[in-house]
Formats: sequence, structure tokens, C-alpha cells
Amino acid sequence: MAVMARESWTDERLDDFKENVNQRFDLVDRRFDQVERRMAEGFSHMDNDIRELRRTMNQGFFFLGGAMLTGFLTLAGLIVF
Repeated sequence: MAVMARESWTDERLDDFKENVNQRFDLVDRRFDQVERRMAEGFSHMDNDIRELRRTMNQGFFFLGGAMLTGFLTLAGLIVF
């Protein structure tokens, strides 16, 4: 079984490691910022689509309600006369 040589961690190497870790986290932070911005844009578009769908559904509801009311009144008029 091969044994790996033990590396010594000097203060300089630890500082380099710390800086490398900080740079990587900075990159991750930037990527999350990009993801959050894209999600906000996507949700904004989705909100607009839902508003448009609601408006269309409301118009359809009133149209169908009016058509049904007209039909019922027509039938009631036929029954009375």
C-alpha cells in the first residue's frame, strides 16, 4: 500500500488557500446574483401573463353569463306567451 507524503501547510500556503476559497465564493455569489435576476425577470413575465389570463377569463365569464341570462329570458318569454 502506497503512503502519500505529508505536505506541510505554511502560513503562506494557508493564506493562498484562503484567497482561493474567497475567490471561488465570490464567483458563486455572482452566479447566484445572475440566477436571482433571471428568476425575477421570469416571474415578472409570468405575472403579466397571469394578469392577461385573468382579464380574458373575466371577459369570458361575463359574456357567458350574459348569453345564459339572455337565453333564460328568451325561454321565459316563450313560456309566458
